[in-house]
Amino acid sequence: MKYEVLVDFTDKETKHIYRQGDKYPEKGRTKKARIDELLSAENLRKQPLIKVIEDVKADE
Repeated sequence: MKYEVLVDFTDKETKHIYRQGDKYPEKGRTKKARIDELLSAENLRKQPLIKVIEDVKADE
């Protein structure tokens, strides 16, 4: 799955600064638990920080 950043934040694990509209993670992979934390309000900011990007394929 692909993810997009909803609000600016600094990743507590990598110290990378993410800006609204960036892709998450910047590179590589991350743990499912971390993804779940950022998708929910169960993080330090108490709000979802990323969202799932739906893959939309155009009909040809």
